[in-house]
Amino acid sequence: MPHVSTGNRPWPRWSKNWLMRACFCLSFSVLTVNSAVVQGDDWPQWGGPKRDCVWRETGIVRTLPTGLLPRVWSVPLGEGYSGPAVADGKVFVTDFFDRDAARGNERVHCIDANTGNVLWTYAYPVRYDISYPAGPRATPVVDGDRVYTIGATGMMFCFNVADGAILWQKDFKKDYDTTLPTWGMAASPLVLENQLITLVGGAKGATVVSFQKETGKELWRAIDDHQVGYCPPMLFEHNGMPQIVVWHPNSVTGLDPLTGQQIWDVPFNINAGLCIPTPRQVGNRLFLTSFYNGSLMLEFNGEKTPKTVWKGNSNSEIKTDGLHSIMSTPLVNNTHIYGVCSYGQLRCLDAKTGKRVWETFDATGHGRWWNAFLIPNGDKVFLHNEQGDLIIAELKPEGYKEISRAKLLEPTRPVQRRMTIWSHPAFAMKSVFARNDKELIRVSLDDRKSSIANPINRTRGGE
Repeated sequence: MPHVSTGNRPWPRWSKNWLMRACFCLSFSVLTVNSAVVQGDDWPQWGGPKRDCVWRETGIVRTLPTGLLPRVWSVPLGEGYSGPAVADGKVFVTDFFDRDAARGNERVHCIDANTGNVLWTYAYPVRYDISYPAGPRATPVVDGDRVYTIGATGMMFCFNVADGAILWQKDFKKDYDTTLPTWGMAASPLVLENQLITLVGGAKGATVVSFQKETGKELWRAIDDHQVGYCPPMLFEHNGMPQIVVWHPNSVTGLDPLTGQQIWDVPFNINAGLCIPTPRQVGNRLFLTSFYNGSLMLEFNGEKTPKTVWKGNSNSEIKTDGLHSIMSTPLVNNTHIYGVCSYGQLRCLDAKTGKRVWETFDATGHGRWWNAFLIPNGDKVFLHNEQGDLIIAELKPEGYKEISRAKLLEPTRPVQRRMTIWSHPAFAMKSVFARNDKELIRVSLDDRKSSIANPINRTRGGE
């Protein structure tokens, strides 16, 4: 049976209840201040504890040895683009196995983060009718004793962390008449208070839907866009109030987190629906980048709707004028932007104007869709490029300075006549957890007891 809104709102509208709004703002402030303390050594969702792709642990190695990094453990894995999530000593990851043409099984794995032992696995059959049909895309989300996963065809599950029991589930195509995007469902959901907010791409105004996280009951739905895109919903604060920002192929939209009511909307039409990199907020500004249509910088100055500070003029992946990222989330601060452009150019832009300061191919390579993920840690940045290298570098307005580089994983996915890895690693427990289409690994990056110096090299699990 499809789950549709009954019209009964879980909370009063903010405009009619200032106390509820104030309490929610206080809750948001506590969450953002304490998340690094409570979950500082976890990576429980897309982008880490704060969904901002920043690694905040200390005591991390400053350099890497050359060659293949030694593993704490390795677990065999099937195909997939989804990254792992790490929480409370467990790793959650999804894959695609038993392939027979476009048919096979998507699987959800729970793995002991210390030993590599597989604690439980759940498999369910799927048939892919999407491009690049090589496994799930969305990173799992762990929230206390529950873990949420979304497969490439829109099969969403809420599992009990302890034993893998299904607590509730949804089939987007069946329940919401979802038309899958070209490359499948990819956006990782957002947990907020008692809500699980996620892209659904359904009919009748269900581009994004909020579910009661414990039962799966629909709380609200929002946005009527025939395309859904790939960008995860984000919780930001604008004009002193928390807002859900949804970047979908036709515009960027701000929503009331309690009701889903639209607060503002800025048109930003994206070719091929390629809104992928996570929007970045710095102060009262919001930055977005897309493969074909380039960059957009928005600014809030007390108005309800943000104004465009600057926007790229190029709609070409080749003749680019700013930053045209295919999937990598950029680093943004008050003065500069660092990100990977359409053909692998690691670029620095002036945040005030969008003008290019420098570019280099040293961290990646030169070719269409070449990619690297950027994860800052203290004054350094860890880069995981699609060739499986892990790089420690400094990114400054003066240029790119590489400190050291090692091989983390072998690339296994064929793209444009090369082998690649397009899965974002997790950084937790002073380690990096990364996967390709053959294995999930853990490598210690603890400066005091790193497996780089004392390798254990254990292999666990099995198909």
